Amino acid sequence: MRFDVLTIFPSVFPGPLGVGVVGRALASGAVHLHVHDLREHSGNRHRQVDDMQFGGGAGMVLKPEPIAHAIRALRAEIPGVRTILLSPQGRVFTQDVARELVGEPALLLVCGRYQGVDERAREEIGDELSVGDYVLSGGEVAAMTVIEATARLVPGVVGSPESLVEETFSSTTAGGLEPPLYTRPAAFEGREVPAVLRSGDHAAIAAWRRQQSDEQTRRRRPDLVRLRAIPGGNE
Repeated sequence: MRFDVLTIFPSVFPGPLGVGVVGRALASGAVHLHVHDLREHSGNRHRQVDDMQFGGGAGMVLKPEPIAHAIRALRAEIPGVRTILLSPQGRVFTQDVARELVGEPALLLVCGRYQGVDERAREEIGDELSVGDYVLSGGEVAAMTVIEATARLVPGVVGSPESLVEETFSSTTAGGLEPPLYTRPAAFEGREVPAVLRSGDHAAIAAWRRQQSDEQTRRRRPDLVRLRAIPGGNE
């Protein structure tokens, strides 16, 4: 799968994407990352990509021409690429959205900056995603989040595919939270690993994990109980 990023700070990439499973995927070629400097499409010798707002107001705004020119050039270069602006006004990025995006051959992620992006540039981009209900200084960290969550779903990126169906927001947890996890030692400062996990009874372990997942979700994320098929949602 191919990821392209349009930003005024290309040097921040790959950043944390260069380590762990995604880093290995980049090194092996299972995932490709291409970063593009928006200033190269400024069309002026000062490489200016921002300007003051019409109507007044605090903060600069990214101009439409550099973004439109860059996107059109990249769309011509990358067949079937889906273009997305990282913006707090976009659709909230979730694990379900990551599963949707992994079906795309290529993604072009546009990183906003300053006060925002000229509305005409937003119309050129079309699609928008938000990584949460808060405001970041720019879209770079958000783009990394989208790439990290999506790339690990590419077949072969995660060494143990079974882990993808047993984690939080997976089908095994009915879209809820994963159950408590334990490793050695069996006893730590007076707290012991639940006996069922040491029993060797796989059916009992599976039932315990399902119950714990449901309880964790109801207690910590009741919003997920309302939205997903988690037992106890009508309580």
